Amino acid sequence: MYTKQEVSKLKQAFWTSFGKYMKPILSADGDVISWSNYKTGISGISFKMDADNRNASIAIVISPADPALHKEFYNQFLLHKGMLAAALGEDDWQWEADTTDEYGRDISKISKQLDNISVLRSEDWPDIISFFKPRILALDEFWSMARYAFEAVM
Repeated sequence: MYTKQEVSKLKQAFWTSFGKYMKPILSADGDVISWSNYKTGISGISFKMDADNRNASIAIVISPADPALHKEFYNQFLLHKGMLAAALGEDDWQWEADTTDEYGRDISKISKQLDNISVLRSEDWPDIISFFKPRILALDEFWSMARYAFEAVM
């Protein structure tokens, strides 16, 4: 059993390792980017990666405070579902129109999860990185093309 401090230290070590591994890779637009802390440039839309002692997940999180904008952003993702699936090379992501985050805020989420893996075991890190890398790169490629449609509804 790990202490809270040990868990925090292991997670930090993983994300530092992931960041160093991804650092030489430029965005689809040719920019230097922090892959671990991806910025979409639109408030209320984020790409999040997470790993704990049971699984790893990557998600598009839609969370603007304005309910009308929230709905419009989710609808834009629905309109671009085919383009997103093509960029990802997979169409088995979970689409949740109405859910809540860990703080109880209303969000929509489009996500994929890798089960039975632990960020607390360094031997699982290559599998976690292999899960995250192609998907965050694909999300970046998708976003490079689709972001303008989202900017237009703001």
